[in-house]
Amino acid sequence: MEVSWNLWHGCRKYSAGCKNCYVYRGDGKYDVDSTLVRKTGSFALPVARGRDGNYKYPSGTCFMTCFTSDFLIEDADGWREQAWDMIRERSDCRFLFITKRIVRFNHCLPSDWGDGWDNVEIGCTVENNVEAQRRMPVFAEVPAKHKFVCCEPLLEKVDLSPWLNRDIDEVIVGGESGIEVRECDYDWVLDLRRQCVEAGVKFYFKQTGAIFKKDGRYYSVPRKLQHLQARKAGIDYYPVTPER
Repeated sequence: MEVSWNLWHGCRKYSAGCKNCYVYRGDGKYDVDSTLVRKTGSFALPVARGRDGNYKYPSGTCFMTCFTSDFLIEDADGWREQAWDMIRERSDCRFLFITKRIVRFNHCLPSDWGDGWDNVEIGCTVENNVEAQRRMPVFAEVPAKHKFVCCEPLLEKVDLSPWLNRDIDEVIVGGESGIEVRECDYDWVLDLRRQCVEAGVKFYFKQTGAIFKKDGRYYSVPRKLQHLQARKAGIDYYPVTPER
């Protein structure tokens, strides 16, 4: 069971991947200032209880954390300790977040983090080579039990090979969706797949994006077909290795 847990909302654009942010696009429809980071009514969602006194969300729930902001954004420094407390309390559930601000990770840890918590999965976004060079050396040193790289939106051919090893569980790749979007080239996708195969790291082609280039031709892919077309490519890679 997957549940969205957007405990705070709002963000500030941080790098090239943020240019056409879906949060800004959605907020713009309602004249909401996306740069204002504020706690939401769902802040305590994982520890909410029903009338019977039991947690509303059962053991094993996966909380998709902070997808309308960034879990490591500076504006939330005053709230994050409470977030860690809830994640600690619900050690029977999984918590997954993706961040562009991995360089702040060591400044945002709870005191008992150690080498990571079993129930926390951390994704580092890498959209181009500038960010690969900036974020991946930091991410490689992050103490965590579960780490993955999210190349979405993929904006160019990216070299992750220096940092792909058994500490990285998966690389997720996808193009950009929306109205004003940048292309995703299938050659870039295949090159990342090659890197993952050579390193024995799981590879998942999530979506094509709205403008997809293949064999020199450009395709306009409707939103409802972007995931389907990625699946049809049949290029996901699952290494046959012992569980980590």
